[in-house]
Amino acid sequence: MYPHIWLTKNTIASTLIFCRRQVIISKLFQFCRQIIGPNGNNESASVSGEPLVITRGEHGISRKQFSPNAIKVLYRLKDGGFDAYLVGGCVRDILLGQQPKDFDVVTNATPEQVKKLFRNCRLIGRRFRLAHIVFGREIIEVATMRGHHEAQEDKNQTSQSSKQGQLLRDNVFGSIEEDAERRDFSINALYYSINDFCIYDYANGLAAINAKQIELIGDPETRYREDPVRMLRAVRFATKLDMKIAPGSEKPINHLASLLDNIPPARLYEETLKLFLNGKAHANFIMLRQYGLFKSLFPALDAILDKNPQGLETAFIEQMFKNTDARINADKKVTPAFIFAALLWFPLIERTKKIQQQEQISEFDAFAAAMNKVLSENAQHVAVPKRFTLGARDIWHIQQRLDKRAGQRAYRLTQQPRFKAAYDFLLLRVDAGEQEHTELSQWWTQYLAKDINGQKDMVKELGHQGGPKPRKRSRRRAPKKPAE
Repeated sequence: MYPHIWLTKNTIASTLIFCRRQVIISKLFQFCRQIIGPNGNNESASVSGEPLVITRGEHGISRKQFSPNAIKVLYRLKDGGFDAYLVGGCVRDILLGQQPKDFDVVTNATPEQVKKLFRNCRLIGRRFRLAHIVFGREIIEVATMRGHHEAQEDKNQTSQSSKQGQLLRDNVFGSIEEDAERRDFSINALYYSINDFCIYDYANGLAAINAKQIELIGDPETRYREDPVRMLRAVRFATKLDMKIAPGSEKPINHLASLLDNIPPARLYEETLKLFLNGKAHANFIMLRQYGLFKSLFPALDAILDKNPQGLETAFIEQMFKNTDARINADKKVTPAFIFAALLWFPLIERTKKIQQQEQISEFDAFAAAMNKVLSENAQHVAVPKRFTLGARDIWHIQQRLDKRAGQRAYRLTQQPRFKAAYDFLLLRVDAGEQEHTELSQWWTQYLAKDINGQKDMVKELGHQGGPKPRKRSRRRAPKKPAE
């Protein structure tokens, strides 16, 4: 139970007057910002010392819209004597009428202090020290409020930057105002308080939402250099929320895109999944190419697409992403193995031809050697886990066997675990413009639609087509009897 606070009539009256004034002022601020936009000069957002307070009556958000586990974390931190807020995407998404997937908490408690309050807590990260509160399958991420690098350092406050300005370690703690300045985008600097149920807007995030703009907090070039992944996040938020990147935040992206080469491949893999498995893969692909960001993720494919922007390769990749979006939006499963098999298909074909010419070996051997080289080179940019590269290999191998259908080959091929994905891959190739495989794809479509007897008949009609010709067996002659 929480203690009740008893107020006198005069106190209640003065409180009501203050609240009404606050509502009027905040509404006036919102109206002005909607007219002039989040930034009249199209520069980046800045954090004000006095936040815009959006009262419960104005934002209409209820605690029932947040995860019950996140609310538990807030109250436990509050009872422990700490300040705690829900921050970022969960607040933003609810304001936009969307269902948030993650619930992040920010507090003035250090990670070690958080761990003492929660038995189900584990501390992770070196670059950013975070606390994960585990509730079964749900994880509530708790971060300590970030401070400025110029803050006095102690054993719990360390930061380190690279020569390019990228933050390598950033465990500098500070106030909520400093934390708001350290947020990446203004729409993510919205804090929901459990104390008064108000939203505190430190960087005109509500105005940016109304203006449908993604804008960085602070100097864009400096913020991108601190963490180049923010360029990928800007693209993802723009497509996800149906917004545009603000001109000031958009301008430096093209000439800073190469900074992504300094990001660990494992982290770029995680960001790639977020870009391509959120139902907006096609739109993200277009924007990544537009800003020169795709080159740092898949340089071999990017070079091929540049040679022929309107060619088969571009049609193939765009069709793959459109199909992926359709499946995700229909709540169907999508395997990353298929996506990476498609993204590396044309680099694989190109490398196969090159190896075959240089080493004068068979196409099959060149294909196998090319797979190893393409996957190892791509791992230097995007570290795809082995379970998905093995799946991509299977899809590629089956492409070479789809025209071998005689005898038991067709049936055996359908028993392969990756056959369905490989069949879809063949259909994708035909849809993109590989008309020479149209007849083959139609045959497999009919074959899969028939029962076992119908499948046997289709194979018999092929004769020996699609398989090796049977060898003629020579009759063994009986040895001549020796003459008597």
